Amino acid sequence: MTMQYRKISLMITTLFISGCSIWPDYTRPSVAVPALYKEAAELEGWKIAEPSQPAAQDWWRLYQDQTLDSLVTQANAANNTIQIAEANYRQAQSLATGARAPLLPAVDGGAAIIRSQNGRNHASTENTIGVSASWEMDIWGRIKRSIEAGEANASASGADLYAVRLSVQASVAQNYFQLRILDSQKKLLDNTAESFERSLKLTINRYNVGLASRTEIAQAEAQLRTTRAQSIDISAARTQLEHAIAILIGQPPADFSLPLSPFDSITSIKLPAIPASLPSALLERRPDIAAAERRVAAANAQIGIAKAARFPTLSIGADLAFGSASIASLLSVPNRIWSLGPALAGPIFDNQLRKSQTEAAIANYDATVASYKQTVLSGFQEVEDNLALLRILEAESKEQQTAVQFAREAVEQTENRYRAGISEYQNVVIVQSTALTAERNALSIIGRRLNASVGLMTALGGTF
Repeated sequence: MTMQYRKISLMITTLFISGCSIWPDYTRPSVAVPALYKEAAELEGWKIAEPSQPAAQDWWRLYQDQTLDSLVTQANAANNTIQIAEANYRQAQSLATGARAPLLPAVDGGAAIIRSQNGRNHASTENTIGVSASWEMDIWGRIKRSIEAGEANASASGADLYAVRLSVQASVAQNYFQLRILDSQKKLLDNTAESFERSLKLTINRYNVGLASRTEIAQAEAQLRTTRAQSIDISAARTQLEHAIAILIGQPPADFSLPLSPFDSITSIKLPAIPASLPSALLERRPDIAAAERRVAAANAQIGIAKAARFPTLSIGADLAFGSASIASLLSVPNRIWSLGPALAGPIFDNQLRKSQTEAAIANYDATVASYKQTVLSGFQEVEDNLALLRILEAESKEQQTAVQFAREAVEQTENRYRAGISEYQNVVIVQSTALTAERNALSIIGRRLNASVGLMTALGGTF
């Protein structure tokens, strides 16, 4: 009995010291966070979100475009890249659940019928059935750190899923807006071509009565054909964007099409005001930053696992079995076999294997910390870049729209002077080409503003 009490005392003592760790708990690395975004001060429509405001996720709805809403909804449901990330997240969750398995004893069972024969041709049969259990005491925190690593990796994978979904949503929005800009440019070119065709007819009529030269007809024809060619060229770029959107929403390009949908006018294109968070909130809202931070936590836990491997492991094993030559008496008490006791095992000589594994884990941790800090800095840069783009492009757009107004006025006056016979057709060609270029540039700037707006949405983590 004394020996049994000693064993029980040893087990209780082990339970009390179980779960100790030889590596400090994880703390998030500190990074320098600015108080405000530098580029936000002069941007029109920018508003710092109130701390009490809940973060909304469906950022694309701010653009109030039903077609965009439908496309993003389809992408969320059917995009293959998102489905890959979702499967990886489920896998990481399963691995995290599996890491908790050693918290309870592992129990196995088995049965066997063994027929054997010795050298004198004496044959015998042995029937066995039994169960065995084993439980490792987490003295050095190996199991605890394994659970932490699994949960951190699962969280990182969840953040990766959100980042992939956000990236796909942004790609859909940017491709869609670029497609609509091309539709608007095609409409502009087609309308301009109709105007040039009327100019051509006017020039032919003037030629027939001796008021225009053959050179002027050639100029009008060249201008008309060039404009039509530009309209056709836009169709090529639009087709590629349509194919890209089809892939993003999980459809074959052959089964997908978007009807022409130009903007009503440049002035009708409104960018949504973005109530953005402070820089400090970016650490919580950016999925790539969250994923990088969770990988630092996982790397910290891996150091604890590597250090624990350098110390002995203590486990308790128990076996209960029955063995008999006769199946009928197999489960009788005389045929019972049992064992119970602790087992201690540890490294004696491994040629510095575990030491090198610990050093590798520490180096990996240092790398993940640097990666986390770099991800944070890149996040700030993306916000500042898109804020600057929106501010600069807003000013550029106003100047360009003014240029469009003057170009249209120049066209009207020059065409009137040509009809009155006091201006050459060459002047008409110049001002018409200038006006067309000005209007196309205005649309291009709007497209860049829309692209920067979506970029800012994603740079802020898709929340507002």
